[in-house]
Amino acid sequence: MNRESRYYRKLDDGVVECQLCPHHCHIANGKTGRCRSRRNHDGVLVSEVYGKPCSLAIDPIEKKPLYHFHPGTTCLSIACTGCNFRCLNCQNHDISQVAPEDVDHYNLTPEQVVGLCLKYHCPGIAYTYTEPLTYIEYVTDCARLAHEKGLWNILVTAGYICQEPLADLLPYLDAANIDLKSFSDEIYQCVNGGRLSVVLDTIIAMKKAGVWIELTNLIIPGVNDDMEMIRRMCGWIVDNGLADNPLHFSRFFPRYKMQAVPPTPVQTLKEVKRIALDEGVKHVYLGNV
Repeated sequence: MNRESRYYRKLDDGVVECQLCPHHCHIANGKTGRCRSRRNHDGVLVSEVYGKPCSLAIDPIEKKPLYHFHPGTTCLSIACTGCNFRCLNCQNHDISQVAPEDVDHYNLTPEQVVGLCLKYHCPGIAYTYTEPLTYIEYVTDCARLAHEKGLWNILVTAGYICQEPLADLLPYLDAANIDLKSFSDEIYQCVNGGRLSVVLDTIIAMKKAGVWIELTNLIIPGVNDDMEMIRRMCGWIVDNGLADNPLHFSRFFPRYKMQAVPPTPVQTLKEVKRIALDEGVKHVYLGNV
């Protein structure tokens, strides 16, 4: 069920340039980009995970986490393999940091995904667990059909995408939880493999489009727990009209390539919550405690 990408251009010698995210991977024939799920097939860039979700579940909407978007309801959670980040602390690395062929998957068309949602009386679909923007063609097609049936679409994302493909998806999104990993470009480059400014642009674009936004910031000891940086982040949130949007601070536990880092002290989470409230963020929640 491979599907040609909507976002790429052809270069010389059969190489293609993916234009989905700011990595702009140059991909030789037979190779994949950074996300592992988009491959050059004889000069045509295809998504190898279209219609091949590796994970399906019915979740409470609060698990996304979304606390102020239809609380008490459920959603059909769906994920395909792939991610355009390389987070050292990834908690879903067994499906996000692998190739599609390394993981078992279902075969589900967008029509079948929406059908499952209706069958199990879920009012919405959440594209989650990995990085749904790396399989944006599948997300967009599912989301379009979901809206036709009166269902919500929820994106759980790190927000690393170019503006053009994001604009194509925004009309079908109702809510998003965006993982704001830190407020430091240096940390983004070293720990996650991206740039902060791109994520901030995504947040602003979603707000302008009327998507309900909640933000999550995982506090990692010795990495992104600098209180002045937290204060700057919260100031940016308020200054950009997001004071009423929930901010979730989550507790870190050792994962993936950060096994030697200790769990976040609960006192640290209490301190960052106090800072956020002092800066004017109105709804602050602590997770994983």
